[in-house]
Amino acid sequence: MARTERLFSLMDALRRHRRPVTAADLSADLGVSVRTIYRDIQVLTGLGAPIDGEAGLGYLLRPGFFLPPLMFDEAELEALVLGVRFVGRQGDESLAAAASNALAKIAAAAPADLRDAIAATGLWAPPRWTPDPDRHLLAPLREAIRRELKIRIVYTDEKGAETTRLIWPIALSFYDDRRTIAAWCELRSGFRHFRTDRIGDLAPTGERYPRRRALLVADWRRENKLPRGE
Repeated sequence: MARTERLFSLMDALRRHRRPVTAADLSADLGVSVRTIYRDIQVLTGLGAPIDGEAGLGYLLRPGFFLPPLMFDEAELEALVLGVRFVGRQGDESLAAAASNALAKIAAAAPADLRDAIAATGLWAPPRWTPDPDRHLLAPLREAIRRELKIRIVYTDEKGAETTRLIWPIALSFYDDRRTIAAWCELRSGFRHFRTDRIGDLAPTGERYPRRRALLVADWRRENKLPRGE
């Protein structure tokens, strides 16, 4: 790997982590020695990259750092296109439009025009063949998660029992055959998972839930024994 390519790869690796990452982990990720990582960190710092940390403790790229547009390799471009096409099949029109706009901005910002390469990508996510009775719920659910707002739902469980719940939505998961909301449920005083196709009615309350979503997500991960996000 050429030195310039290695430095850009190191920056990409640092940007993938929100918490300090050790030189040993970076060396394993990039396939170079720990000594090379130390040396490249010094080079990047000397060039003005705002990297916090030191040997033995880990490194973190401070937020807000801007790099000029870079060329994507073939695999990266395929991943971006497939991701946008996958979002487009979820039934959430506004989110699909946002994904397409983001890809267009990437194509326009790249040093070379990527529109032809994007159009020629041979990876597809076919549209759903089943109806989406819950598609009208997706935008207000995303809004509630983003704004950390309570919502009131009428929910029918797998046994057909209907209840009204006041929930604090923290995550929306997209599966091939369904969508699921992870939320704190005031009725049950605990975390619960709700299939969106079983929500008969949804009403925003405009009321913020009392804890930050990041803290709730951390508790939910611990309770469900999920790995911590980067």
